[in-house]
Amino acid sequence: MATGSLYIITAPSGAGKTSLVRDLVAGDESLRISVSHTTRPQRRGERDGIDYFFVSPGEFQRKLGAGDFLEHASVYGHRYGTSRGWVEQQRGQGCDVILEIDWQGADQVRELDPGACSIFILPPSIETLRQRLETRALDAAATIDKRMKQAEREIAQAGKSDYLVTNDDFHTALADIRAIIRARRLRRDGVGGE
Repeated sequence: MATGSLYIITAPSGAGKTSLVRDLVAGDESLRISVSHTTRPQRRGERDGIDYFFVSPGEFQRKLGAGDFLEHASVYGHRYGTSRGWVEQQRGQGCDVILEIDWQGADQVRELDPGACSIFILPPSIETLRQRLETRALDAAATIDKRMKQAEREIAQAGKSDYLVTNDDFHTALADIRAIIRARRLRRDGVGGE
């Protein structure tokens, strides 16, 4: 059985990354989303073990010390990490795995696995990004301002990715990501699958 590929999908908050990834996986039985561990509080509607594994700072530190994370990062004062064992298990079963992570984690994964395919989701514009953050009404104005400053730093990292996809039209962006994955699956050089 071939080893599954690893896909890194990165985007600033509000660019539509989570919605794109969920629709992407819904239409592909051999594609899995890695569920990150986080120390941030659970938001309304989020489910533990499905959206994130919500853990205490102490539990996160214990897992980090044990080498349980493939990557980890601090974002907006909270810690996030990807389970190394889960990713290896899924890939070993021939499934492709998507890591929906920030640029710090993406750098770590590219260092560990140069064959990983990285995709950066761009908003059509900074103004559109602010409007999306305000429309989803999850954060206070000060938090949105903070996220916008962070978004500019994140967008500056986009050039490190293998592919850039602009989420101006959701269905077009989704088709673009599907095309990237399909093209990589058709490669003859064995990248991502041995």
